[in-house]
Amino acid sequence: MTSANLKPNQIAATCPACSLLCDDVLLENNQNKLRILNNNCAKSVTFFEQNLSGHIPQSAGKPASLVQALTRAAQILKQAQQPLFSGLSTDVTGFRSLFTLAEKTDAGLQHMNAASMARNLAVLQSTGWQTTTLTEVKNRADVIVCIGTDVVSHNPRFFERFVWVKNAMFTDANKREIIYIGENIDTKAGISPNGTHSSLLTCRASDLPEITLTLRALVVGKHLKAQAVAGIKISDLQIVADKLKQAKYAVLAWVAKDLDFPHAELTIQNITETVAILNQSSSSHSGRAAALPLGGSDGDTSANNANTWLSGLALNDENVEHDCVVWVNSFSIEKLPPKSDKPLIVFGNLNCQFETAPDVFIPIATPGLDCSGTLFRVDSSVILPLKKVSENNLPTLSEVVSEIEKLI
Repeated sequence: MTSANLKPNQIAATCPACSLLCDDVLLENNQNKLRILNNNCAKSVTFFEQNLSGHIPQSAGKPASLVQALTRAAQILKQAQQPLFSGLSTDVTGFRSLFTLAEKTDAGLQHMNAASMARNLAVLQSTGWQTTTLTEVKNRADVIVCIGTDVVSHNPRFFERFVWVKNAMFTDANKREIIYIGENIDTKAGISPNGTHSSLLTCRASDLPEITLTLRALVVGKHLKAQAVAGIKISDLQIVADKLKQAKYAVLAWVAKDLDFPHAELTIQNITETVAILNQSSSSHSGRAAALPLGGSDGDTSANNANTWLSGLALNDENVEHDCVVWVNSFSIEKLPPKSDKPLIVFGNLNCQFETAPDVFIPIATPGLDCSGTLFRVDSSVILPLKKVSENNLPTLSEVVSEIEKLI
């Protein structure tokens, strides 16, 4: 919808509630109360329709002026020898400001999704991978295998926006085949508009390293003596392997956050090596294949990308020694800082509720809601602008950080 078609109280917006960054959200703003008009994505509704009532800063659990809270935060950072900037749920501009302050205070950086990010990075750094973009999936994929994950729990509109589409350029979207391998997966989203069902091979998540290794061997053409692996028939995995080899554009997708078991990175490595095998020149496979790491949330893709170009390193610190914590969470009210006996400074969403009051809490503007911003989509192929869609006097993260820098 173009701006010319919008009513005075309507706004076309990009939603940062998940890493798909859907840029087709139509909002209605009635006296600063937002309502989504054109989709029922639960994550999007929760984000845009949250209560936007004001909140004032706190120091030691008591109301404080912004100047008082900033002064106390600066004092804590000046006294700290090893501060840790954690959470890091913000947009690109917010992260850049935090990076500068972290360098000034000799602080470590740790995203709230560090554990799941590390699984992907371990494979990328050790063997590399061949990944695709959401646009390529939309236009080309004819077989999609979702391994160990219910994609829609992380990216609710993935199938709507990139699979069951009417304008795929190089394939018939209604004939795409969706295959799931995992447990506790809702396969409804994988059913095509014409009623073609998706298929599911059920297994425990912890068995995925063994199962994906078997699938990799079958794609190579190995003959296996076993009849089953982790409860899945070898013949059923052979069917999946054959479909991958026959596909014009096969996509193997996963969400690292769901692969939460010992040596989960082996599953990811088996997936990416299977893609590499499929792409080797062979008379048995004339198509293409690609990996698709999905999930992504809380600005983790943006934080990692920004950190990489600013420092030359990936953002993968999981265990950092520290004597104070600066917790940053612009987007989510559910994700709170871990319990710690160290001094705690929180820059967060105005609706945050704490079991124990932090030493300093400064509510900040949320990019895409009450301030503008930019985020990378989960495939890192595009960076999208976020609009300010409501009125609020909250300072941005960059403004807060800038004032603290002046006081240190």
